[in-house]
Amino acid sequence: MVHGTNKTDQSFGSLFEEDYLIRNLGQIAHDPEVALTELVANAWDAGASSVDIAIPDELNGNLIVEDDGHGMSSAQFKARWMKLSYDRVKHQSQDVEFPPERTGWVRRAYGHNGVGRHGMLCFADVYEVQTWREGKGASFVVSTHSQATPFKVDSEMPFERTGHGTKLITKVGRHLPDPDRIRDILSARFLHDPQFVVRVNGASIALPEHTGLVEKATLEIGAGRSIEAFVVDTTRSAKSTLYQGVAFWVNGRLVGTPSWVVGNAVVLDGRSRFAKRYTIVVQCGPEWIVDIEPDWTRFRPTNAVRAMNSAVATYAAQVFAKLSEEFVDDSSQDALVRNRESFKDLSTLARIEVASFTRELVKRNPGINTETLAIAVEAVINLEKSRSGVALLEKLTKLEEADVEALDRMLGQWSVRDALSVLDEIDMRLSVIEAIDKLAGDSATDELHTLHPLVTQARWLFGPEFDSHEYTSNVTLRTVADKIFGQSVEPSAFLNPTQRPDIVALADATFSIVGTEGYDSFDTMLTRIQNVLIIELKKGESSIGRPEMTQADGYVQDFLQSGAMDGTPLIRAFVVGHRISSKTTKEKLIVDEGVVRGKVVATTYGQLTRSASQRLFKLREKIPARYEHVSGADLMSRVMQTPSQAGFDLNEQAAASTEIDQSEVEA
Repeated sequence: MVHGTNKTDQSFGSLFEEDYLIRNLGQIAHDPEVALTELVANAWDAGASSVDIAIPDELNGNLIVEDDGHGMSSAQFKARWMKLSYDRVKHQSQDVEFPPERTGWVRRAYGHNGVGRHGMLCFADVYEVQTWREGKGASFVVSTHSQATPFKVDSEMPFERTGHGTKLITKVGRHLPDPDRIRDILSARFLHDPQFVVRVNGASIALPEHTGLVEKATLEIGAGRSIEAFVVDTTRSAKSTLYQGVAFWVNGRLVGTPSWVVGNAVVLDGRSRFAKRYTIVVQCGPEWIVDIEPDWTRFRPTNAVRAMNSAVATYAAQVFAKLSEEFVDDSSQDALVRNRESFKDLSTLARIEVASFTRELVKRNPGINTETLAIAVEAVINLEKSRSGVALLEKLTKLEEADVEALDRMLGQWSVRDALSVLDEIDMRLSVIEAIDKLAGDSATDELHTLHPLVTQARWLFGPEFDSHEYTSNVTLRTVADKIFGQSVEPSAFLNPTQRPDIVALADATFSIVGTEGYDSFDTMLTRIQNVLIIELKKGESSIGRPEMTQADGYVQDFLQSGAMDGTPLIRAFVVGHRISSKTTKEKLIVDEGVVRGKVVATTYGQLTRSASQRLFKLREKIPARYEHVSGADLMSRVMQTPSQAGFDLNEQAAASTEIDQSEVEA
């Protein structure tokens, strides 16, 4: 019998297939070239000066990767190696940690997501890690044979050993690497730094013997100095281009970080095909040490260094010009493929001309990146289309005789640009009218996010006097609106405050408050608010009655009596709903000491669109089919893509009002 309320805990953690980690490592777990490259990059990040890789002749032999980096303590191994997706930058920074005797060495780490250390899983499910530093070390056997965790330590054995380093050992059960190919790949990947040597089965590749060496040259700098330049094709290196560029070696040590910027000159765009394929290594003798900063991060700006930078930049340009021919076809084809749909619509002659232009552009600018080239080709295709007039001729052939005569008459009186400007404005306004008609009559319309922003953006609907960009939001109106509405609504009620902060949503309505400013008089020469427009749109199947008009009247008087506005502005408020109740006064004047200070007008969405149609000379009735098959939502999206005025956010407190700046009033 069970007493009390305690119950057996039935919860349990996730389970993992034995190959879970391997299946989620991608190429690292299946490509030996990628796996070993990542492991050597791990040694680079550990501040190693050398890495020795032993690859067996056949399966079931031992594969060993050993480096002389800083090594790890037992606690560091468990915190770093055994943590999934270990964030190196977060815990160790982006700079490499070096053993004590390598003071002054500087490197930028390759790793950042803690994946490369699992490279041994490419060859087996179990491997051993031996790591040591400060006289102490430990051996860990790591495996994936567990359902409770993706990988685990099967055993740990401490030992004592002087020095520092890490050694990985596994018995190759799959993906046996080719030692010669691995040697070529790794030497290409890490050739930029002479202080980092990678040996595969006891042999490394010196720079002059590299299989990717394209050419080398001796450059005379002057004053008895010379340098050697080596151009290397790194096509077979791993995908990272972190250290490609021009690498300067002085007396067998790397200066700074390889880059395609030499001195103040950009030799090559790092995004271009050349930049991702070639590396230039410049070897300098010990006489150049005096021209280097003490921390070896860069050269001093001496005359000798300026002469060297100029010589290297000139040499690089010559090399790229010489090698560019083989890139012309590939780069040209890529750019044309990116624009294939528009390219194939050209005539045969036009296609030949575009292709010739593309090849010539690549030939003259071998360092051009693919995005820029594709944009240039797109522009030329558009020019060809414009010049040939294919699209225009196609449309002309489909015109009726009366339309051709009308087009001829229009072009005789208008420039094409002027006609488009007028037609675009008319189309936008007709779209607004049609969208309001369709959305207001649809019970499924989300008024708050569709209909209301549409109406409040189109001030011209309320009369020609409001058809002006002078009506804008400003800090003064922000302060007044915050005072009047801020206490009665939650912050979430403000509609899209980052884009339309002049719109605020109450429980039953949406408001837009904007105004105009001008000089009050010649005497003061100070700007004051002259006109205020308040648009109140009621939600749902709303009916505007006496209470709604009285409420709007109260809002106008609140604005007038707020004491926060300079001058005596005229305030006009429109209350918009679906219908107006009978016996409701449609217009109310607010009079103070015989002077009209405000006006409240009730109107419906239908009345708005009818009035707007009249002002557009009934064009909507003359071309009824233009928007017949376009939904209200699509029309609304088209209109709302046009730029809208900036405004105020009622959530911002009145502190902003102490810093009124004319620059905040945007049209």
